Amino acid sequence: MQGSADGKLNWWQTRTFVVVMALLSMVPLLWPDIPPLVDLPGHMGRYRVQVDLQTYPWLLDWYNFQWSLIGNLGVDLLVEALKPIFGLELSVKLIVLSIPPFIVIGILWIAREVHGRIPPTALFALPLAYCYPLQFGFVNFMLSMAWALPMFALWLRLARLGKFRLRALLFVPLSCILWVCHTFGWGVLGVLAFSAEMVREHDRIKDEVGARIGPITREGAKRWAMGFVRAGLHCLPLCLPMLLMVAWRSGQHVSGQTTDWFNWRAKISWLTMMLRDRWMAFDISSVAVIGLVIFKAVRDPNFEYSRAVGLSTLFLVAVFVLLPRIVFGSAYADMRLAPFMVAIGVIAIRPKPMVSRRAMTAVAWLGLAFVLVRTTATTVSFYIFDQNYDRELKALAHIPVGARLVSFVGKTCNNEWLMSRLEHLPALALERNAAYTNDQWSMPGAQLLTTKYVAAGRFSHDPSEIVTERQCPREWWRPIDRSLALFPRPAFDYVWLISPPPYHAKYVQDLTPIWRSGDSVVFKVNHVDVAPQTKRGEFPLPPKSKVPLF
Repeated sequence: MQGSADGKLNWWQTRTFVVVMALLSMVPLLWPDIPPLVDLPGHMGRYRVQVDLQTYPWLLDWYNFQWSLIGNLGVDLLVEALKPIFGLELSVKLIVLSIPPFIVIGILWIAREVHGRIPPTALFALPLAYCYPLQFGFVNFMLSMAWALPMFALWLRLARLGKFRLRALLFVPLSCILWVCHTFGWGVLGVLAFSAEMVREHDRIKDEVGARIGPITREGAKRWAMGFVRAGLHCLPLCLPMLLMVAWRSGQHVSGQTTDWFNWRAKISWLTMMLRDRWMAFDISSVAVIGLVIFKAVRDPNFEYSRAVGLSTLFLVAVFVLLPRIVFGSAYADMRLAPFMVAIGVIAIRPKPMVSRRAMTAVAWLGLAFVLVRTTATTVSFYIFDQNYDRELKALAHIPVGARLVSFVGKTCNNEWLMSRLEHLPALALERNAAYTNDQWSMPGAQLLTTKYVAAGRFSHDPSEIVTERQCPREWWRPIDRSLALFPRPAFDYVWLISPPPYHAKYVQDLTPIWRSGDSVVFKVNHVDVAPQTKRGEFPLPPKSKVPLF
């Protein structure tokens, strides 16, 4: 991979450029005080229970929370460390704010290691730092991927320098840390490391025997088999989390099925949704740009692929094909891999040495323009979401500390491209007011928190907060009239409707409206026992962030 004609680095190959791109990736998240990611408010509710369970003792009546070693603790543990310094909300923001720059650094560092210098085509992978899994709020998963990419780059660098013993010593603890953050990131690191080692060992065996026989011959197949075995031996330092995985899955009851294999329609959809945010045509067009780059590299003789990362891409494609949509009750397993599979494919591309500096510079400017356009659009989108959050969260001033709150958030039966990001907004009543909310996930063994508020019945946990105008094919979503009619009045003090669909007035005639903004409204349940509420209200609100960021 060449630089300029005089041997100097081109502008997109410098450390300064990498730092600027990392900082630029943080811009969309700077303004919102709560990052507008679909599931994140729900996680923040869990963090409040986690850090203040003893401060607000009534939470013990509603939730079970028990620390255990599971492969899904990245942000949870960082919150423990940062909350005493920054407060809960700012701690979460800082953690989420770190994810895009780590992904950008990882992408560019991997490109530097496999090509010698950063190819201009690598810039087209940078917008995937704001991929659909991040927009959905899979923060532990995204944090693990943000760490896995630089770790893979470090793995490649230490191999290039011949420091295999040091690499083995470093990656035993690093792989365990990555597994604890999220199992998926550890698995992806293993796939990337193994495939890269397989190519390196195959080439080393060729050099040892002094042969140049193609892989389709018997000798070539033998070298690939030997490379496979040697790659496995080199990856042994990454294998300790397998024991942690066995202990996790055998030592706890993990609810949920692993199902929906080979759902081709869904897998194709995940590829088109990799940059899903607000504007469908714009987002799909952006994915098409990345696809065009890959297609151009395959067809154009002026481009080639890194064999090591090219094999990594093929391995990830195989995993994507074989991975079911639901793993242990956790949905969108294959969707999460799609953008990173494509990013690795883009990283593998490089111009051939014969390509002129002018042509490479033109590609770099196009890549930078793509990054700037996507970053601007995401910044605008997040600002609009933040305005929606601020408007809806004014309701919390009318919900006392310790209230028993049932919330209903409006959805349509259609899988609309624009997600409101309000689905788990009720959890901020738990995070800010230590109130009970019915949107927490309750999957034993998958997360540390489960609900135990028996009086809430079928309105105790997610997805009871989702309501629609009519019955949808997703039978676990209820029509709003049914939810308003059936929720147990004695179990709750307040009802919070967030952008609800139309509902019949007779189902709220026993409720007193105390706040309204547009279609959203907070009702007080008239026949509540106020004594426990008064007692809970004597406790202070959760502390605000101690260090303002902006």
